[in-house]
Amino acid sequence: MQVWAVIYDKANFPDALYHSALSLVDQTAQAKIKRFHRREDACSALSVFRHECLVNLKYCFRSLCPQGSLIGNLLPRVLLRKRGVPKDTLTFATTDTGKPYCIAPGIDPPLGFNVTHDEGVVAMAFGTGDLGPPAFTVGVDVMQLKIPPNSTFADFVDSVSGQLTPLEHGLVLADIPQSEALRRFYWIWTLKEAYTKALGMGLGFDFRRIQYNVPEEAVTIDGELVRGWQFRKFEVAQSGNKYVGVAARFIGGRFFTMEDLDVGSLVCYDAASFVNRAVEELN
Repeated sequence: MQVWAVIYDKANFPDALYHSALSLVDQTAQAKIKRFHRREDACSALSVFRHECLVNLKYCFRSLCPQGSLIGNLLPRVLLRKRGVPKDTLTFATTDTGKPYCIAPGIDPPLGFNVTHDEGVVAMAFGTGDLGPPAFTVGVDVMQLKIPPNSTFADFVDSVSGQLTPLEHGLVLADIPQSEALRRFYWIWTLKEAYTKALGMGLGFDFRRIQYNVPEEAVTIDGELVRGWQFRKFEVAQSGNKYVGVAARFIGGRFFTMEDLDVGSLVCYDAASFVNRAVEELN
């Protein structure tokens, strides 16, 4: 499993490049992108309000699907071109629950992917499509390490405590430095997101069914140790901000693995450079 992370900086992303790249995606995707009020929101897909959404309603940002942003649309297209898929066959569909997948013929081996966004980072996890066609069981989430404005860390945790198990709640409010507590919280949250996105499930999945014991690197679902899953943790920096993320993939079997994503499997791109590459390869 690999992750591509695109680092977006408004100051280094000219209008001309945005409009040039917009023409590379289909009309449906363009309409979704144009719903955003600010160009930087359209490029990075989720605005600063994502953290407020997390506090008020954990699923409100799920309605903004991975294809709801320019870079999020370009990532799988560039990947598939790299795999030799002709650009005129790059057609996408979604499952009944809204998870996107490519319906281009002849992708061998099959490919599963998932895209996520937060603030200045857009990330895509991908790997061989082993189980769960047509979209396959690959999921990813990334979030900036920050406390929402006008909130203390304790208030922030309490506002989403209904999505945490008692053990998780205790872990993030333990007597540890706040910086470490914040990391614990977002490791827990991004793992829950990555797992449910890999399943292609949304509004109906209760996050309390998933428990991530960060110090012991143990994951349980409905009280049972998870089996057959790969979890890969990664970190990204953007303009002095720090992000953490988790990629998840179901491969079957009796065991699960929880590891840091190795250096060769995490590739970071500057947004302008990546989009220029997309323009060259998809035009």
